[in-house]
Amino acid sequence: MNYFSSNFKLGILGGGQLGKMLLYNTRKFDIYTSVLDASDNAPSKIACDEFHLGDLMDYDTVYNFGKNVDVLTIEIENVNVDALEALEKEGVKVYPASKTLRTIQNKATQKLFYLDNDLPTSPFTRFVYVSEIEDAISNGGLSLPFVWKAAQFGYDGNGVKVVRQLSDLENLPKGECIAEELVPFKNELAVIVARNASGEIKTFPVVEMEFHPEANQVEYVICPARIPDDVAKKARQVALDVSKAFNHVGLLAVEMFQTENDTILINEVAPRPHNSGHQTIEASYTSQFEQHLRSILDLPLGRTDSKVGGVMVNLVGSEGHSGNVVYENIENILTMDGVTPHIYGKKQTRPFRKMGHVTIVNEDLNEARRIAEDVKKSIKVISE
Repeated sequence: MNYFSSNFKLGILGGGQLGKMLLYNTRKFDIYTSVLDASDNAPSKIACDEFHLGDLMDYDTVYNFGKNVDVLTIEIENVNVDALEALEKEGVKVYPASKTLRTIQNKATQKLFYLDNDLPTSPFTRFVYVSEIEDAISNGGLSLPFVWKAAQFGYDGNGVKVVRQLSDLENLPKGECIAEELVPFKNELAVIVARNASGEIKTFPVVEMEFHPEANQVEYVICPARIPDDVAKKARQVALDVSKAFNHVGLLAVEMFQTENDTILINEVAPRPHNSGHQTIEASYTSQFEQHLRSILDLPLGRTDSKVGGVMVNLVGSEGHSGNVVYENIENILTMDGVTPHIYGKKQTRPFRKMGHVTIVNEDLNEARRIAEDVKKSIKVISE
């Protein structure tokens, strides 16, 4: 099929920043795109050929949108999977497949998938209602502390909480959830695996993630991870094993824990471009977004190694600020060598909302990390 400067149409479910960055590459290749999002102010609106306003969880909306494209992909997991399944039966190519997405959408189902496929993950207990957790603690079936996770609709640190005492259960959503054993770990790592429909597969380098202690969001992504080669090799192999189990097409970002004894445990996965791969835009031969396109269109995969060391800093809304966004001191970071800001196009800020990111590239990874700290201290995402 001819994708370039042709009648081919790529559909994207979701119009957030991941879609916007994916569209940088469709424009580079002159691939016609159609985007569906629930917000008329979606960041992707400015860069696609067609923009459709609609609910991503509504069956008819997703089905009718998908009927008019040749290949359908996502930039967010919370979409109507029943509609995707129906489209697949009618011959629309959907990547990731509805079966994969149905498993990943629910964290309890996702964890059971790892057990069923002998993939390493932390011990957990599944609960239909959060109220069942207190009973499990009182009868000795569950011990404090643990990590509570909502089974569905968690994002950017929402839907996750470390429970150290019973009072921490107050005001949590009441529905299905899991309680994971709190695993002592040295590092949180991630590997992005790319696979096209022909079965060609490549992995990006292992990255190290540093999290904000309150928001439970990634603050820094460091590539390559500062870990021994044998640990990196184990992490990449686990990611490949997960990819094989899902038999996915597209990108699969695999988040993992490196435990105190260097065991690798799967935390969770995302079947799309991911926050842990943003540094690839400046630091890699092929960005994660171009690689996702190559994968879902069954084109040859690009080179995945890094040209230079890269660190990514997330720009999130400052605490105490909600309203029209202002990027304070952005001019200062533009004076720093190897620093590239990406502004997502969200006009309204609120505490911890992802508003952009900054990539720092440097042949000396430790220097890149130092500059990243300066960037984090310099730029503030505030409101008018």
